[in-house]
Amino acid sequence: MKKIKEDNITSVLKLIAPGTPIRDGLENILRAKTGALLLITDNTEVLKEIVDGGFTINEDYTSSKLYELAKMDGAIVLSGDLKRILYANAQLIPEREIQTTETGTRHRTAERTAKQTGELVISISQRRNIITVFKGNDRYVLEDTDVVLNKANQAIQTLEKYKKVFDNKLNILNEYEFNDIVTLQNVVLAIQRAEMVMRIVEEIQRQIYELGSDGRLVKMQLDELIGGLEKEESLIIKDYIAKKKKDPTKILEELKELEYEDLLKESTIAKILGYEYLDNYDEMAVYPKGYRILSKVPRMPTNIVENLVGEFKSFQHILAADIESLDEVDGIGEVRARTIKQSLKRMQEQFVFDNII
Repeated sequence: MKKIKEDNITSVLKLIAPGTPIRDGLENILRAKTGALLLITDNTEVLKEIVDGGFTINEDYTSSKLYELAKMDGAIVLSGDLKRILYANAQLIPEREIQTTETGTRHRTAERTAKQTGELVISISQRRNIITVFKGNDRYVLEDTDVVLNKANQAIQTLEKYKKVFDNKLNILNEYEFNDIVTLQNVVLAIQRAEMVMRIVEEIQRQIYELGSDGRLVKMQLDELIGGLEKEESLIIKDYIAKKKKDPTKILEELKELEYEDLLKESTIAKILGYEYLDNYDEMAVYPKGYRILSKVPRMPTNIVENLVGEFKSFQHILAADIESLDEVDGIGEVRARTIKQSLKRMQEQFVFDNII
């Protein structure tokens, strides 16, 4: 499955997920209701600027050492890879002018330090019994594993519903491409639904990171549900880009940056694909190049698909071509030409059958 673009918090959740040595140490402190303040950095300038007092440890990290050191006042400084404990019983002195929404002294110091340095700071509240992570301007409260797991399972159920809607739009697009009756609205709706699904996927992926080793089952369900959706969306875009200069990868990035309200506007998707504004996108006929359907033909290398599209320019021309014409395309040959014809015929029959039932 495609790697989800990581923000600050997502990368942190992976770093301190359940099952990791650092998370074991944090959980031990939480259970003991001790409280702690941790700065994670390798930046010597940050250490000079922020850290004051305390004493040098400079030993390999273990969860038991972290737990024992947390019994003292002051902050603990860990290396950026979380493999060494650098200092303990230190004071963090960020600039007081930095705005903070926190109330407790430990959390206020943590937020200011993270904002000033951009480094990861973890605060464990003795009174509220919670772990809060700060990274730059981002803040995240770690939830109980059972709560996260319940949210992930609910999100999986939502994903199943959205995936069914996408599959329906895709089945319609499949049939319409073979019958040469695709409109721009068919394309836009398929892309919209794909993006809606992927936004739920991103939410679940973050929960999987937070669950760590406890999220294996959820990850298996997610991988099975998504299948080749991302490839389908990418190839839909490649099939229907209006302007040759536009890169499908950049279009995907533009789509992912859209606010949800903009994603729901047909005109926004059409514009990103390179089309002009229309009153009714269901009246505008569009013609696929053939990348997506051809990718489903068995043993079809990408370069052969490119050669076919380059030679025939559109899917309908490929569909209408006889074996001799296909055979003339570089890299195909008679055997592959017959395979292409037979595969396209079977797909057309299958897509029509799928929409009937």
